[in-house]
Amino acid sequence: MRKMGIGVQLYTLRNETAADFPGTLRKVAELGYEGVEFAGYGGLSAEEMKALLQELNLKVPGSHVSLERLRNDLQGEIDYLKAIGGQAIIVPWAPDEGEEGWKSLISELQTLGAEVRKQGLGFGYHNHAFEFESKVGDAFVFDAIFESQPELLVEMDACWVHRGGQDPVAYIRKYAGRLPFVHAKDYKVEGDSTVTLELGQGIVALDEVIGAASDAGVEWLIVEQDNCQNPPLESISNSMNWLKEHYLKRV
Repeated sequence: MRKMGIGVQLYTLRNETAADFPGTLRKVAELGYEGVEFAGYGGLSAEEMKALLQELNLKVPGSHVSLERLRNDLQGEIDYLKAIGGQAIIVPWAPDEGEEGWKSLISELQTLGAEVRKQGLGFGYHNHAFEFESKVGDAFVFDAIFESQPELLVEMDACWVHRGGQDPVAYIRKYAGRLPFVHAKDYKVEGDSTVTLELGQGIVALDEVIGAASDAGVEWLIVEQDNCQNPPLESISNSMNWLKEHYLKRV
């Protein structure tokens, strides 16, 4: 099996980074994570962040940047991510405003993506479950978004594909070649609620997901937990330990 980078989405550690951004990144590095995917920069300048990342030998597969931020300061977001050595800007979420709203989003993603790519970064979209609960024409929103623009990078959240009633392994295979990042996440269902869990604690067939990701040329597995059942640093430590046992021993 091919070695992929192991990163963490810092939204998981949002309370920790709010209290101590540099200290939290040091703990992430100590746990063995090779990269961080940002969800905000904690007020650090690009120069401060670059120095911290270099000190800790952490890479930056990408950054989640809201549509609002991209609309208000696209150039600033591009400049910051380039300065810290990041690979791609990822839109983390979009509201479900019906079919016409999704068509409008697809058009906006095309415009934003063209400018981001022109300046040397990748541009992608991160899914949730609801992109499989609505359609544009005959296609799930997920497929409508990505099939409309081959240049748009797929950041596939395996948990949310599964929660949306689809097979994440099949979707990884479908989008192989334009899928640099897979979010490794687990969950269970309690009533109508989705409870995100540490890796290996839920119902996602993560061994199969990781194998398919490796075969598909995925560059980074990115651990994310929307809400943690333990203190978040403990949760990402437990998820890393699961990866060491179930993945890293095999590469």
